Amino acid sequence: MTFRPLLALLVAFTLAGSVAGVQAQQAPAAAPAANDAATGQPARKASVLPLAATSDEAEAAQLSARFLTRFHYDAQPLDDAMSARIYAKYLDQLDGEKVFFTQADLAKFAPLKTKLDDAIWDKDLSGPFSIFNLYVQRAIERMHYALGLLDQGFDFSKDESYVLDREKADWPKDQAELDNLWRQRTKNDWLRLKLAGKDDAEIRKTLTKRYSTLLDRIKQLDGEDAFQSFMTAYAETTDPHTDYLGPRQAQNFDIAMKLSLEGIGAVLQARDEYTQIREIVPGGPAAKSGKLEVGDRIVAIGQGNGPMVDVIGCRLDDVVNKIRGKKDTIVRLEVLPADAGPDGKHELVTLVRKKVVVEEQAAKSKVIDIKDGDVTRKIGVIDLPTFYADFAARAKGDANYKSATRDVARLLAELKAQGVEGVVMDLRNNGGGSLDEANELTGLFIDTGPVVQVRKANGEVEVQGDDEAGLAWSGPMAVLVNRGSASASEIFAAAIQDYGRGLIVGEPTFGKGTVQNLVDLDRFAQSDGEKPQMGELKMTIAEFFRINGGSTQLKGVTPDIQFPKNGDEKDFGESTYDNALPWTQIAPASYKPVADLKAYLPQLETLHDARVATSPAWKLMLDQLAQYKKMRDQTTISLNLAKRQAERKQLDAIQADFLARRKAIDGDAVPSSPDSSLDDGLNANERSLKSELKAEKDAKKAKDVELEETAHILFDAVGLIKADPRLAAEVLPYGGKFSPAATVAQVPPPAAAKPSPTQP
Repeated sequence: MTFRPLLALLVAFTLAGSVAGVQAQQAPAAAPAANDAATGQPARKASVLPLAATSDEAEAAQLSARFLTRFHYDAQPLDDAMSARIYAKYLDQLDGEKVFFTQADLAKFAPLKTKLDDAIWDKDLSGPFSIFNLYVQRAIERMHYALGLLDQGFDFSKDESYVLDREKADWPKDQAELDNLWRQRTKNDWLRLKLAGKDDAEIRKTLTKRYSTLLDRIKQLDGEDAFQSFMTAYAETTDPHTDYLGPRQAQNFDIAMKLSLEGIGAVLQARDEYTQIREIVPGGPAAKSGKLEVGDRIVAIGQGNGPMVDVIGCRLDDVVNKIRGKKDTIVRLEVLPADAGPDGKHELVTLVRKKVVVEEQAAKSKVIDIKDGDVTRKIGVIDLPTFYADFAARAKGDANYKSATRDVARLLAELKAQGVEGVVMDLRNNGGGSLDEANELTGLFIDTGPVVQVRKANGEVEVQGDDEAGLAWSGPMAVLVNRGSASASEIFAAAIQDYGRGLIVGEPTFGKGTVQNLVDLDRFAQSDGEKPQMGELKMTIAEFFRINGGSTQLKGVTPDIQFPKNGDEKDFGESTYDNALPWTQIAPASYKPVADLKAYLPQLETLHDARVATSPAWKLMLDQLAQYKKMRDQTTISLNLAKRQAERKQLDAIQADFLARRKAIDGDAVPSSPDSSLDDGLNANERSLKSELKAEKDAKKAKDVELEETAHILFDAVGLIKADPRLAAEVLPYGGKFSPAATVAQVPPPAAAKPSPTQP
């Protein structure tokens, strides 16, 4: 069996975004017939029910089953028992809130519960597609019902409530119960806008537009969506991190891993019936042309000298794929300028596609000046969103291939030149990426030695590590993590912790301990005709272990200095999956810690505790976390106007207090409007692009309390090291052998290396 070369993946959750240079949300309405430049496939039109699987999809399902039942790390037979689990997962994916299907619908589906395995093996997907078809039908009915309610208005004097969290609720018994549920949902939508100060006419207009847009989107769901939903249910039933990627998802995943694509360099989003430019990527064709602006709306697209195709109302992924295409080919865009009304003059922009690097997801660095008393120290920060790598370019011998490790090495050299005394690796919300990159990145901070142990399904254990002598950074370091730090991030953090190389700071991590690989299903297709489009299977093939023999599976990495948890561990992380692999351990690898951070960890914790006890920013963060947890734990909400107004008044007072305290801390970074932190009743794509971008800008300007405190912890560490040469010999890597002379002046020879730590 052949897997994609060099591609061992460590991704806990989907890498977000699709770039044309284009990042996508979904768009409404129907797309006219045209071929996508990137795939050569017809753009999706408004659906005609019933949807049916293609022969390629049926073959892709069967081929995926052959791989999953034979080569998965925890291979399980595709039988009636597995079918029942797929059935439950499929319904949960389609209607997790239980607001579309009734119990009568489920009774119709019941015979399929143990027949989905046969559907896959027999290449007859009519059963799962029938479920999806009814889902589309029911969703259309619900949108029409909600629209009908808007003409009637609502009585807000009644004392009734709406259940916000329906995950554990039963499906409605019948149509009457479903209608009542949607009456309450629609009433709550209306009430939210009313509390935000909108009058009835504005509310009716806003909700009519919202539900009509959703209706258009639902009508565009097609067979590809149905197949993707069903295969996702099957894949994720095997384990949480196995996934099926349809052709377009596979393309987006590839872009997210290599951080480059061939296109125009623009971030797009759906807004109303238009596809709007949200961001211009620096250095891309769109930026260099000077002819496109943020807020411009794309109304038609032409390939080369071909005809212009209207894209108003198209699905965003269709627009994205029309704009993407091979390097050095021409794409023409008909644009309605940002400052023009609907009847404004259109402009024609001709661009030549080029390779676009998605720098937004690449490693970045900055320097924080930490001052305490009369002492100021520079602390470097490297923000790494993912462990990315351009595997194809590397395999071809491209000397400039994109790599997280190469970028971080360059940034470390720049930080050293700026005179930083400590480095923070910020891996918050870094969901993982390449196994090779996790291994090589660790090598920048140790001399040589093992980094991770990988156990295959046959029990064979491979130790991977750093064979290249030398350190890119030999001074004090910290790794900042949170619940969103997963997989490759956990390998890196665990290795740094096991070696005693740096401090792990923040929240316990996600808890993923498995390795995936991509299988290109097209390579195994039995087709004598056109090249198939069957997508890829991201399949769990191994489990990784720390060099101390423990596992990050379920447990994650526990920080040396812990920050407050935000409470999301109940809903987010490996431990929330009912089919996650159990925690286990193996024998430690042969390694020796390079330092003993326990020598000054108690002092650092004491200094940290004393500092945050008197920090207004830290106290504000704790209070906001407490309020967030309180709001998140609320499972029902009143639909009585008087009660909601009273609740709103209390919330207004809390938010006003937060705003005043934040202004005292952040000054100009505080939003100019105090209402910006309150519920305006709108969905994200219903606000103006200008206000959306301003909110993001304000958020970036706000003080990052956790990062500042992590940098201050390193400030303390540097101070303790400089004040005590013997301590420096214990806590600096290799006794300070590689560290700058100024940092380790008069350090005595290091003590004998300590044995490997015990298993966690």
